[in-house]
Amino acid sequence: MADQIPLYPVRSAAAAAHRKRAAYYSAAGPGSGAEWPSSRYQLEDESAHLDEMPLMMSEEGFENDESDYHTLPRARTARRRSGLERFVCGGWKLLCTSCCDWLVNICQRKRELKARTVWLGCPEKCEEKHPRNSIKNQKYNIFTFIPGVLYEQFKFFLNLYFLVVSCSQFVPALKIGYLYTYWAPLGFVLAVTIMREAIDEFRRFQRDKEVNSQLYSKLTVRGKVQVKSSDIQVGDLIIVEKNQRIPSDMVFLRTSEKAGSCFIRTDQLDGETDWKLKVAVSCTQRLPALGEDSDPPIHESLSIENTLWANTIVASGTVIGVVIYTGKETRSVMNTSNPKNKVGLLDLELNQLTKALFVALVALSVVMVTLQGFVGPWYRSLFRFLLLFSYIIPISLRVNLDMGKAAYGWMIMKDESIPGTVVRTSTIPEELGRLVYLLTDKTGTLTQNEMVFKRLHLGTVSYGADTMDEIQGHLRNPCPQMQSQAGGNNASSTPPRKAQSSAPKVRKSVSSRVHEAVKAIALCHNVSPVYESRAGVGGEAEYAEADQDFSDGNRTYQAASPDEVALVQWTESVGLTLVSRDLGSMQLRTPSGQIQTYCILQMFPFTSESKRMGVIVRDESTAEITFYMKGADVAMSSIVQYNDWLEEECGNMAREGLRTLVVAKRALTEEQYQDFESRYSQAKLSIHDRALKVAAVVESLERQMELLCLTGVEDRLQADVRPTLELLRNAGIKIWMLTGDKLETATCIAKSSHLVSRTQDIHIFRPVTNRGEAHLELNAFRRKHDCALVISGDSLEVCLKYYEHELAELACQCPAVVCCRCSPTQKARIAKLLQHHTGKRTCAVGDGGNDVSMIQAADCGIGIEGKEGRQASLAADFSVTQFRHIGRLLMVHGRSSYKRSAALGQFVMHRGLIISTMQAVFSSVFYFASVPLYQGFLMVGYATIYTMFPVFSLVLDQDVKPETAMLYPELYKDLTKGRSLSFKTFLVWVLISIYQGGILMYGALLLFESEFVHVLAISFTALILTELLMVALTIRTWHWLMAVAEVLSLGCYVASLAFLNEYFDVAFITTVTFVWKVSAITMVSCLPLYVLKYLKRKLSPPSYTKLTS
Repeated sequence: MADQIPLYPVRSAAAAAHRKRAAYYSAAGPGSGAEWPSSRYQLEDESAHLDEMPLMMSEEGFENDESDYHTLPRARTARRRSGLERFVCGGWKLLCTSCCDWLVNICQRKRELKARTVWLGCPEKCEEKHPRNSIKNQKYNIFTFIPGVLYEQFKFFLNLYFLVVSCSQFVPALKIGYLYTYWAPLGFVLAVTIMREAIDEFRRFQRDKEVNSQLYSKLTVRGKVQVKSSDIQVGDLIIVEKNQRIPSDMVFLRTSEKAGSCFIRTDQLDGETDWKLKVAVSCTQRLPALGEDSDPPIHESLSIENTLWANTIVASGTVIGVVIYTGKETRSVMNTSNPKNKVGLLDLELNQLTKALFVALVALSVVMVTLQGFVGPWYRSLFRFLLLFSYIIPISLRVNLDMGKAAYGWMIMKDESIPGTVVRTSTIPEELGRLVYLLTDKTGTLTQNEMVFKRLHLGTVSYGADTMDEIQGHLRNPCPQMQSQAGGNNASSTPPRKAQSSAPKVRKSVSSRVHEAVKAIALCHNVSPVYESRAGVGGEAEYAEADQDFSDGNRTYQAASPDEVALVQWTESVGLTLVSRDLGSMQLRTPSGQIQTYCILQMFPFTSESKRMGVIVRDESTAEITFYMKGADVAMSSIVQYNDWLEEECGNMAREGLRTLVVAKRALTEEQYQDFESRYSQAKLSIHDRALKVAAVVESLERQMELLCLTGVEDRLQADVRPTLELLRNAGIKIWMLTGDKLETATCIAKSSHLVSRTQDIHIFRPVTNRGEAHLELNAFRRKHDCALVISGDSLEVCLKYYEHELAELACQCPAVVCCRCSPTQKARIAKLLQHHTGKRTCAVGDGGNDVSMIQAADCGIGIEGKEGRQASLAADFSVTQFRHIGRLLMVHGRSSYKRSAALGQFVMHRGLIISTMQAVFSSVFYFASVPLYQGFLMVGYATIYTMFPVFSLVLDQDVKPETAMLYPELYKDLTKGRSLSFKTFLVWVLISIYQGGILMYGALLLFESEFVHVLAISFTALILTELLMVALTIRTWHWLMAVAEVLSLGCYVASLAFLNEYFDVAFITTVTFVWKVSAITMVSCLPLYVLKYLKRKLSPPSYTKLTS
């Protein structure tokens, strides 16, 4: 087949496709086109007057005047500054913005996308250069790796400070100890980080290389050639086999399928698991064998059906396409935002505290030099004091926290209650304990994406799951045509449910209406039956194969929407089976085994604007032409004949959480159809306003249609979605549902999942297209109180353009928000808007490729491994197998990670502060000499083997049991206030450190008798014991490993005393005097704190103690 395409340089109609593409991207939201930044701030001329009509943000304005416009000061204008301040600040801001924009434009010079001429099979004829078709997910290259990793490390104040301190030890005048005491910890931290980054980067490189080196067949004048994915160019003719990834955005020229169409799987592009039908360009599909003269120039308009997008999978047949867009210009890449390096809130808070410690360090050093009297080269003394007190900021803080994060990740993955959970970003487990907003996808995340037919309503009679057998009974009777003789037959076999006093005529009516409704559902769709093991090549052989498989489970249905599949599966269950379909015909099998063939004359696909789809079919046996249509009730209510039940029943089904579709028909005569076809063909060929003209012609048919039935389909929710959402709501987390699905469907799921409670009002934000409409609609929404908001992506875009601050302020007050028809870029933008506007932590949950941007933009991303592939789960920071696992992940692991890291971070700071206090007391007593108190191994040992294990064992501590945390999710609210690590708690630890450091040093100086070396021995031993006792004081729930760590550390210290001859007098250490002095000092430093802790527990217990007691 591939050899039958003539390779003359045909100029492709890619320009038309490009115009559609440009329209798509401009509609898809920001980040897609280059024009966005400029249009972001330009005002529409006709709405400029709205500046004088501010948006109301207070209640008072509603009291007297009914008008929507008021002269109240707007939220923004209320914050205007005085003239001079505004001029200075505004001028400075404008200058900075202009410079930044100019630099960004220079660095990321985006080419403006414009129409292109593509030469089929001759990429060398392309005049302009196009990007390479390679995928690159790496952060660094071989040259930028070391500088990039070092920059990421030293942009933190903590690490930069230690680098400066370590480098100062190369200056002889500033050297106060051994080099290894400073460089060993810093080198260890850097080595671990570089190793971790290198492994991650190498894995990314391997994944990219695997994708880029996939081989494809390329058609050339010399025949087929194998080409790598990364070497594909614009204009290449590429052959893609079944189950192979499409390497770039292409126009679909030809397929091996007889019907001239094929299915593709788009789960990695838009998150939908259903197969999409794509149609080959008819002129290239019809092309004769190679070598014949080419036809005269062909002008054929291309539509979205003729495109094959990159990163989708061919599901049937072999296809040939011409490459139009490659690499960075493909739809999938343009709809994905660049990932950011995520830094946890706890890390940022600790960074602030280290800055405060640095200020204290400088102040202390200046005080020391001042008291010294600025004698001699005082600046050298100042530097030496800065180095002496450098332990105020401990380098072990970063090491301990990183090791703690790794431990939390290991605990999460080993938790048997949430099997299959994977931690992909080990740096932010504490974020799980600080979340305020949860942004979730709908399809596949809250729902299983499995549709089940639940209800059929015919106006006078309704059929539910328990009465479907009655429909089967009606269908087993011969189909009642217009002949009245079928009446008696029907009357005798009607089930007893209808056997009341009604006449046979009514019974016949119900039966015929059931027939009509089921037939309409079986014909009006875009579903295709697929048989896995087709042996035949010709049409007859295929149908023969299909005949054998009618009763087998070999048939599967594929369609663009799971609703469609559910409807066709239901018609099969009641006896009317769709057995085959191509572009021109459909075959149904009746309960009696007869095959009915219908010729498809026209197909009108579903669009989000029309909210309906239709088909015109001709029955081959009777030559009757019928126009069937189905769609949303809002679109169909004006099309069907007058009735008194449709609106009420739609409301009833929606309240049950069912997705409703209205089905109608209209019989056409041959003349009516011929007239329609000629007008329709003419509209399709028009160059200007084609879509409008085509819609107008179709609408001429959509009048006074006969209402057949109303169907209700349920999208099954994931297991335990309702209790999980309730748990998260009780924990104070606000949930926003962002979906690409229809408004009606999204609202249904929001109700059925209890995202919106039954008693809550829902405000559906009307579609707005300009500033004036947005202004009015926001004012209308402002009047509502405590109601959930439902808004579409297009309206959201308009509101964000003009009223970003106001919309965010109003939406954040809502208990729940549903955004429907959201593009991937819009989802990411909403996440950024919440972060920017509220300053709170956001979490994004999704399961498809269309959720990746949102997951990467949020502070914490959770991917669910589902039917939509693993793209979201691989891009996320945490990957779970089911939505219900999120409850435990946040309530238990998020809580414990945050609490443990807060305790660990503050304790490590305390460990540095206490020794710095001792150094300050020592220097003060000895005439402000800049001489170190402890040197060499004592300092290294103090931060490592003597205290490291007990301090690190705090990662095993827990304040409440997991069961209690799950039972009382309200406990989670306290975490979001950040009270476990704040300037208040930090100040308490500083005071404790100053008290203990002063007692230890002054006690040792008071109690020593003859030699100074005794002061070292007494004070250092008391310091180690104090630290071990303080760890025991901090622990809330003991673990056996904690006790082991305490005993092990004490044992290590006692054993090492024998080897520390150069620091201690071993003879003095073994005396009773040494023991009692150390015991006394330790008692004085620790006992008051134990008493205070006991009193605090008694007088002001924390909230969780009431639950655990």
